[in-house]
Amino acid sequence: MALNYEKIMTYRPADIRATFGPRDCMLYALGIGLGMDPLDQGQLKFVYEKNLAAFPTLATTLGWMGRLTDPAFGIDERMVVLADQRVVQHRPLAPEATLISRPYVKEIIDKGEGNAAIIQFTRDLTAEDGTLIATVEGSTLARKHGGFGGKVTQSPAPPKIPSRDPDAVCDLPTPPNLAQIFRLTGDTNPLHIDPERARVAGFPRPILHGMAGFGVAAHAILRTLAGYQPEKLASIEARFAKPIFPGETVRTEMWQNGLEVAFRCRTIERGEVAIDNGLARLR
Repeated sequence: MALNYEKIMTYRPADIRATFGPRDCMLYALGIGLGMDPLDQGQLKFVYEKNLAAFPTLATTLGWMGRLTDPAFGIDERMVVLADQRVVQHRPLAPEATLISRPYVKEIIDKGEGNAAIIQFTRDLTAEDGTLIATVEGSTLARKHGGFGGKVTQSPAPPKIPSRDPDAVCDLPTPPNLAQIFRLTGDTNPLHIDPERARVAGFPRPILHGMAGFGVAAHAILRTLAGYQPEKLASIEARFAKPIFPGETVRTEMWQNGLEVAFRCRTIERGEVAIDNGLARLR
């Protein structure tokens, strides 16, 4: 299947109205593993309507343009996984609002024949009066889709991880059904629930959504360095290196330099770095 660069780059979906409320906030929080300790007041405020707060990375699920499944795009969705993610929080999310999303494909990086294509997406989320609330950027990696003649062949350099021991470590468990919960926020890719589709993609069983793992990392940072205050997270970005399987424990290693936090996540059970080159900025 040949990737159709021109068709994808000229594709402009209509503006998307993203209306969400308390139930959406709580479902998202449950989908990234919050609330597993029912006595933790820090977690409770994201999963209980009393004094409810929206978790900042909820923005990754709002106004998403969806997967590029039209055959005209020339993408075999079975070969597509999340490559990286970035969220800039210009203003804290309210637990209930209607936002306007304006998504588009920013660029497609051609890694060469037999290698991957990296599709870069971006969208601004604005209030109905035009106030900018968040900017969401991310890339998907389409394996074996390179060689389409793209002009851009190199990915941007990622943030660096320090070589010294981390300043802080946070271990967070994930329940075995976490992907089944998270998919209810909108990403229904069968890779995360259907064992057969997971095997076709080269995995022994369904894997956790990259967006869910991203939320787990944000949880670790807010828990460890920001006292569960969502307004303190100004931005967060990371690359996805290896899959996380639901039920594994995610260890987030953090290096703090003032308001900047470099981080990476590894699975304790397998010792593999799953999320790498992370950088969060605090207020």
